[in-house]
Amino acid sequence: MFEPVSSRVNFPELEKRIFSFWREKRIFERSVEERKEAPLFVLYEGPPTANASPGVHHVLSRVFKDVIPRYKTMKGYCAPRKAGWDTHGLPVELEVERELGFSSKADIEAYGVSQFNARCRESVFRYLKEWEELTERIGFWLDMEHPYITLENGYVESCWWVIKQLWDKGLIYQGYKVTPHCPRCGTSLSSPEVALGYEEAEDPSVWVKFKIDLTQPGGGEAARSLLTSDVPTYLLAWTTTPWTLPADVALAVAPDAQYAIVQAGGERLILAQALIYQAIEGEYEVTDTILGSDLAGLRYEPLYQRHIIYGELDEHGYRVLTGDFVSLNEGTGIVHIAPAYGEIDMDVGNREGLPFIHVVDLRGHVVSGVSGTGANATMEDVRRYYENLGSDYREIKLPGDGLFVKDADPLIIEDLEARGLLYRSGRIRHTYPFCWRCDTPLLYYAKPSWYIRTTARKDRLIAGNEEINWYPEHIKRGRFGDWLENNVDWAFSRERYWGTPLPIWRCDLCGDYNCIGSVEELKGKPGLAGLEDSLDLHRPFVDGVTFACPKCQGRMRRLPEVLDAWFDSGAMPVAQWHYPFENRELFAAFFPADYICEAVDQTRGWFYTLHALSTLLFDRPCFRNVICLGHILDAKGEKMSKSKGNVVDPWTILDNHGADALRWYLLTSSPAGSVRRFSMDLVGEALRRFLLTLWNTYSFFVTYANIDKFDPHSVVDVTYESELDRWILSELNLLIDEVTRAMEGYNPTDAGRRIQRFVEDLSNWYVRRSRRRFWKSESDADKLAAYTSLYHCLVTLAKLLAPLTPFVAEDIYQNLVRSSFPEEAESVHLADYPVADLAKVDEQLAQDTRRASNVASTGRWARSLL
Repeated sequence: MFEPVSSRVNFPELEKRIFSFWREKRIFERSVEERKEAPLFVLYEGPPTANASPGVHHVLSRVFKDVIPRYKTMKGYCAPRKAGWDTHGLPVELEVERELGFSSKADIEAYGVSQFNARCRESVFRYLKEWEELTERIGFWLDMEHPYITLENGYVESCWWVIKQLWDKGLIYQGYKVTPHCPRCGTSLSSPEVALGYEEAEDPSVWVKFKIDLTQPGGGEAARSLLTSDVPTYLLAWTTTPWTLPADVALAVAPDAQYAIVQAGGERLILAQALIYQAIEGEYEVTDTILGSDLAGLRYEPLYQRHIIYGELDEHGYRVLTGDFVSLNEGTGIVHIAPAYGEIDMDVGNREGLPFIHVVDLRGHVVSGVSGTGANATMEDVRRYYENLGSDYREIKLPGDGLFVKDADPLIIEDLEARGLLYRSGRIRHTYPFCWRCDTPLLYYAKPSWYIRTTARKDRLIAGNEEINWYPEHIKRGRFGDWLENNVDWAFSRERYWGTPLPIWRCDLCGDYNCIGSVEELKGKPGLAGLEDSLDLHRPFVDGVTFACPKCQGRMRRLPEVLDAWFDSGAMPVAQWHYPFENRELFAAFFPADYICEAVDQTRGWFYTLHALSTLLFDRPCFRNVICLGHILDAKGEKMSKSKGNVVDPWTILDNHGADALRWYLLTSSPAGSVRRFSMDLVGEALRRFLLTLWNTYSFFVTYANIDKFDPHSVVDVTYESELDRWILSELNLLIDEVTRAMEGYNPTDAGRRIQRFVEDLSNWYVRRSRRRFWKSESDADKLAAYTSLYHCLVTLAKLLAPLTPFVAEDIYQNLVRSSFPEEAESVHLADYPVADLAKVDEQLAQDTRRASNVASTGRWARSLL
C-alpha cells in the first residue's frame, strides 16, 4: 500500500517535510561521499557578496547551477560543490559608506581606515544567514560549511602568489594612461566594470569655434593661400564634454576628407563638407573646399590662456593634426584633443609630443591652473604632478572653478558664448558610462595605475576560448569572443581601502619596486619591521610593514592600492585551496571546472577574469562548460528596481507556490540565454500547468492502486497487450533518451519542456483513455498492465525530474519506491538516472497515436464551435 495522496496539495509544506528528511539523512553529503571513488564533476561557484538580501536574479543562477551537478551525480559522478563568498570591493565599501553617511574618501580617512575596514568585514556577513536559508530553501545543494572566503589571509596570500607569477613573467606594469575613473569612489575601474554601467543620459552638445592664427607658421600652402589674416576664420569642432575644452591642445581632421570654407552669419568657418547639413544653421555659402591633409599644421589660438606646466605649452600644441580616427558620421569632422581625458587623445598626444594639461582633480572638480606635464614625462614626473594635483594654483580662474564637471558645463558654455567662441549649443541623448556601483558619471582620466598585460596573451585567450563549450553557443564568438578580440590591458589596482592589498613595495629613496608573493617571502626580507605573526593582511595593518631596500639605504614601503575585487573572484580556482601553499592535490583534481553558470553580463566580469588569469598562469582555460543566463524582467518586460516597486521578493514566491514551482518556471519559461519575464502569477501558471497536472496523475494512480491493492513487486510478470501501454512505454523510453541528450548538452530548458509534454500526454491521453481499465471491478491482466505502465512512468518521471524539481521528485520516489522496495537507494538523489531502452521505441505506433490524438483534438475544437 502507498501513502494516500490528496489532490489538494500544499507544495511549500511538502517541501519543508522533504528538506527535513534530507537534513536528517544527510542526503546531500552522502550523494558526494557514496561516490567518492567515481570520476569528479567540478562546479565553480561564482561567489556572491552577502551584504544585501538575495533577489530573484540570484535564485535564477543558483537554480541553473544546482540542476547540472544533481544530474551528473545520478549519472555516476562525484560532484562536490564548494560555496564561496565575495567579501571585498566597492559594493561592500559603498554600503558601509551609506550606513555611516559618508560622501567621499576624505570621510573614510577622517574616520580611520582601521575602523572603516572593520565595519566592512562585519557587513559582508550581515545577510549570510538569509543567503544560506534561501540557498537551502530553493534546494540548491552547496557545501556551505567549508566555503572559500576572499577576505581570509590564506585567500589573500594566494592572490599575492598569482600577482608574483605574473610579475615574474613581465605581465604587470605601472602605466600612466587614460582610464575610466569614478570621482565619487575615487578609483579607477576596469573595462569589465565599465561595461556593466552604461546608461542613457542627456548631455550638452556644443559647436565651438577655434580661431586660426595665421601669424604663426604652419599649414600647407593651399590652406594659407585660401585664408587671409584680415578676415577671422574659425575651425568648428563639436563635443559633448565642454568641461574638457580648457584642456584642449590640438585639433584633428580626417586627412582624405573634403573640408569646406563656409561663409555663415558674417563669419568664416571650416568644417567637413559632408557634415555641413548637421552643423550649420540658417543660410550659408561654401566659398572654397580643401583636403584635410592641407589643413595640417595650421595654428590656432587657445580657448583659454596657458597654465602652469613643466615646459612650454605651445611649442607643439594648438595646431591641426590628421587622424584616421576622425569620424564623418556626426559632428563637424574636427575633433578637439585633450590628452588628459581620452584614450585616443592621449595616444595622439604621445605620438605628436603634445603638452598635457589637467584642469580637473580626482574628485571630478574643475581646478583652475592645475599643472600638466609634457607628453614624454617620466613616472617620477607624473608622481610629482600627482602630489601637486589639487594644490592651490589659481593663476587664471576657469569658469566652473570648484564645481563637478557636469555642473561646470553650463558655465563653460556661457563663458564661450560671451567671448564669441560658441557657434551653437543643444542637448543630446546618448549612451554614457556610469559607475556600476554608485551611479556617478565616469570620467576618462589620465592617471597612474597598475595593469596586467592581457594584450600580450591575446592570441592565447582567443585560442583557449575555442576549447570552451558555451550555452548559448553564439556567446563564444559573439559577446565573449568580441570582448577578447578587443582586449585591453587590465587596470587591476584600486585607490581604495577594503580589498586584497597590492603586494608591491617601493623604495622611498631610489624608487625600486619589489613584488611579494607570500607571507614567508615577506618574513625573509632584511630589516623587516611591522610584521606580526597574527597580522591581518588587510589595510592599514599591512601598510606598516617595511623592509630594507636591496639597492640603497632606503626603506621599502607598500603602495597603498588594493586589488580590483574581480581579481579576487577570478583567482578562485587557486585561492579557494590556498594553492600553492597547501592542497596541491585538491587543486589538481578540481582544475579545470567542468561547469560554471552566471548571468550574461559576467562575460565581461567573472567569466573574463577567470579565463584571463588561468590563461596567463597556466596557458589553458579553467572551465569547460558555461551557461550564460539572460536577465529577469517584470511581467511587463521592464527592468526590476526598488524605485519602480516591481521587485519580487523570492520568499513571497516560495511561501505561496514553493521552490519547485519557482525552479520549474525559471528553468522552462525561456532558454537559458534569453531574458525572462517574472511575476507571482507567471510562477502560479507554471505550477498549475505542470506540477498540478503531474500531481493529479500521481494522486489518481495512488488512489486506485490502493483500492485494488496493486503490488509493485508483480510488475515482472506483466504482458502489455494494449496499444496504449505499448505506446506510453515507447514514449517513456524516447523521453529518457531525449531528456538525457538535453541534459548532456547543458540544456535543462529543453529537458524540462520535453518532460512537460510527456506529462500532458500521460494525463490527457493515456490516463483518460485508460480510466475504464482502472475503474473496472475485475483485477485482470489488462488492469495490471495499466497500473504497471503508469507506475513505471511515475517512478521514471521522479528520477528524470530529480535534478529539476527535487522536492516533488523525492516525495513521489519515497511513496512509490521506498515504501515497497526499502533496499533501493534511500533517496531519489542517491539513485541512478534512468537509461533508455530504445528497442522499446515504436515509431509507427507513435505516429498512429499522434494522428488519433489530432483527430480527437479537432473533434473537441469542432464541438466547441457549436
